[in-house]
Amino acid sequence: QVQLVESGGGSVQAGQSLRLSCAASGTLFRLSAVAWYRQAPGKQREVVASYNSVGTISYVDSVKGRFTISRDNAKNTVYLQMNSLKPEDTAVYYCKLLTITAYEYWGQGTQVTVSS
Repeated sequence: QVQLVESGGGSVQAGQSLRLSCAASGTLFRLSAVAWYRQAPGKQREVVASYNSVGTISYVDSVKGRFTISRDNAKNTVYLQMNSLKPEDTAVYYCKLLTITAYEYWGQGTQVTVSS
């Protein structure tokens, strides 16, 4: 059974930073693609950053230069470092894992609130 446990959300002021973590169990993490998504109230869920098993990283334009996705395969963990946070970054953030057999798993979500 694959489980993803997220942590690190919270409430901060604009300009501050947060680091999200997502710890995976029950799968070959190093062979999996991982990504962070977010969903703001009334909006569709969008991909924020992704990191596949061969090291390809991508970001949505709105976070380029501010957010950094990283992974530690020894700890089965993916991180999202979020700097220079803006009120429009307020959302529930989810991590997603895609296994080599194309199964998707999602974390429970963690709230990030940025006040101006």
